[in-house]
Amino acid sequence: MPLQENDISKQFKNSKIIIPVLVGLLVSGLLLYFNLSEVRFEKVAVGLGDYKWKDFNGDGIIQYNDLNEFISVKNNGNFNLITYKELLQSISWSFYTVLWVLLAWSMMLLRDVMYMYRIRMLTDKELSWKQSFNVVAVWEFASSLTPGVVGGAALAMFILNREKIALGKATAMVMITTMFDNLFFLLMIPLVYFAIGQSTFFPPLEGKEIFGIQFSVEGLFWLAYGFVLFFFSLLFVGLILKPKGVKSFLGTMFLLPILKRWREKALQTGAEIELASKNLKGKSFSYWLKPFLATAIAWTGRFMVINFIIKGFVSLGVTDHFKLYARELGMWILMLISPTPGGSGVAEYTFTVFLGEFIPVGTAIIFAILWRLISYYPYLFIGSIVLPRWLTKTKTD
Repeated sequence: MPLQENDISKQFKNSKIIIPVLVGLLVSGLLLYFNLSEVRFEKVAVGLGDYKWKDFNGDGIIQYNDLNEFISVKNNGNFNLITYKELLQSISWSFYTVLWVLLAWSMMLLRDVMYMYRIRMLTDKELSWKQSFNVVAVWEFASSLTPGVVGGAALAMFILNREKIALGKATAMVMITTMFDNLFFLLMIPLVYFAIGQSTFFPPLEGKEIFGIQFSVEGLFWLAYGFVLFFFSLLFVGLILKPKGVKSFLGTMFLLPILKRWREKALQTGAEIELASKNLKGKSFSYWLKPFLATAIAWTGRFMVINFIIKGFVSLGVTDHFKLYARELGMWILMLISPTPGGSGVAEYTFTVFLGEFIPVGTAIIFAILWRLISYYPYLFIGSIVLPRWLTKTKTD
């Protein structure tokens, strides 16, 4: 059953907007609290430090944040203990920093323009640029308030249909954008993975045992990749190859006892895929290529936000930018299956895990907060303004 205006107003009332903000602030606050207890030793010239490395665990690797690895030798060592306060003071805002942060903002603007261009191409330019802006703003607002694993697909269909796009065509547009987003990750991840190597692609962290099962960052990543591959395959086969076959497959699969409670929604999804497929018959190669290129540029622009933020504070070489890009691929694919609204909490944590080694130790959460201030929270603000005005303007009798 299509969404109604009352459903939208209830789903995105002020209390729902507060939840992801509070989750993000809570996780940020906890990470900041734990950072306050971190230690960091910094190497200096011999005789200028108060500590000396003693290799406590005998592995031959300097553990810069382990107190046991160092012994105090006043004015006779080559390491100094750096406090968290000193680390924060080392982050300075210069003209150079402000310039790179502004460039980071421009990458978010590029991303949004590409999304507007994509939706115009997919609707055969039935939407004006102004209408495309409203659609993207409300769509991003919805995505910011729904878990990554769910997304704002249902609302997106409502938005497009509200802009006088036929329901079948609106369904097709949403399916294609989701398929293109997934395709970008499915193509780019293997390309980057084999180009830079496994050791660089994943953060150097040990696995953790939970309820007797060993989990690792790499394991979770490939699990998420498999989920995205399955979802893309389902859409591709349904939209392009065998729409009736996918509908039948979903109906059969959701007869399983563990999945039976969601069978009605699965059958509805199958019907939507079949309807969307009918609206895509006879489309030219250009119809598919231009929106996909816009998708690739949009995602790259989103990734460059982080690169430019870090560049404003830390010296990065060309190789570092490629490494960051690789880590961001891994970080985002985990966020795509996040159970929290807009990835709140998960985003801040994965940022510190995947990108912490590229910035001063102990300051990862500060950079994570700055990143979310640029790439996430503005959509909550813009969407809360655009949504009620847009609902009024597009109101039908």
